[in-house]
Amino acid sequence: MPMINQSFMINNAPGQRLYSELAKSLPIIDYHCHLEAKAIWENKPFADITQLWLEGDHYKWRAMRANGIPERKITGDASSEEKFEAWAQTVEASFGNPLYHWTILN
Repeated sequence: MPMINQSFMINNAPGQRLYSELAKSLPIIDYHCHLEAKAIWENKPFADITQLWLEGDHYKWRAMRANGIPERKITGDASSEEKFEAWAQTVEASFGNPLYHWTILN
């Protein structure tokens, strides 16, 4: 069975019922993102996935630092590709951390 399925993180019958009867058809609204509200309001285009996912997300930066990633590849002058590759290496090492789940859900 895949890790992400219809009962992901729902471990009781009432939760399963609430999800399947109410929440399943609703859109996902993420009120806790690390984008500036102004950027969302103005519908700012992002240059790439790295800018969207990593720029300004201190949780991901902290995980990357804990994973031994050089600062250059976190907030420094590394290319977008280098930064995203560093994030991918961190995700592989973060199983059990909510960042892992949030990443694979997207």
